[in-house]
Amino acid sequence: MARRPVAWVGAIVLFAEAVGIALLNWFLGLVVDKQDMSLAGLDPRAMTVSTWIAGLLFGGYLALCGIVLARTAARDRAPGGFGRLLLISCAVVHALLGAFSVGLVGWPAFLFMMAVLGLIVLTLVAYDKKAQQDDGAAAAHREDTSESNGTPENGAPQPA
Repeated sequence: MARRPVAWVGAIVLFAEAVGIALLNWFLGLVVDKQDMSLAGLDPRAMTVSTWIAGLLFGGYLALCGIVLARTAARDRAPGGFGRLLLISCAVVHALLGAFSVGLVGWPAFLFMMAVLGLIVLTLVAYDKKAQQDDGAAAAHREDTSESNGTPENGAPQPA
């Protein structure tokens, strides 16, 4: 197991949130379908299907972010370029949803969104510092190795 369990916890929370969002949208689609609700003359069936598609897409997005966090934790390395951008976008989404949820749902929802935001940001920051420390240790090791061989880093012999 990785040295940083924050990424594992974040991955588990994002997977649970993905399932929750998908189920919530499925339920909302059923409610719209059963009550024949319409908004501005839209077909109720179109609203139902679009709600289900939105739930699958957003749930899939959160599950993909959870996969990136789980892979980060399993490899114990910072995520790559695409994974990093995905996690940053997920953090921004959670910040915005947290801000909106205060007025619409209440403080418990806000606290949950901020906790998930904190897990994502903490993972990004912790692995970024670890990568910088690893790069510094590797550079120091290269310098020690090149000095002991009597050759500079580029491998050319030093003039006498």
